[in-house]
Amino acid sequence: MILEHAILPVTPGREADFEAAFAGAKPIIASMPGFVDLTLSRSIETPNEYLLLVHWRSVAAHEVGFRGSPEYEQWRALLHGFYDPFPAVEHFAEVARA
Repeated sequence: MILEHAILPVTPGREADFEAAFAGAKPIIASMPGFVDLTLSRSIETPNEYLLLVHWRSVAAHEVGFRGSPEYEQWRALLHGFYDPFPAVEHFAEVARA
């Protein structure tokens, strides 16, 4: 299992609209093969930034399966207009847990 990590810089003043759009987009990603779970958290110090963490069964499930799907186009249409600048996305493999 891998962890997708993205800091989502939402245009200031659009946070409530982003959260509403994300609520509509969440079922899209949750329906994808290889999706495990996700959390979306809002920064305390920088309230227009969000941390998206998504567990996938593999990088390919995210990069090929989800991003190559028609469902990704729906996700993109709902959310990508909120970001300034566009977020960097990285994948992590767990090495320790407490």
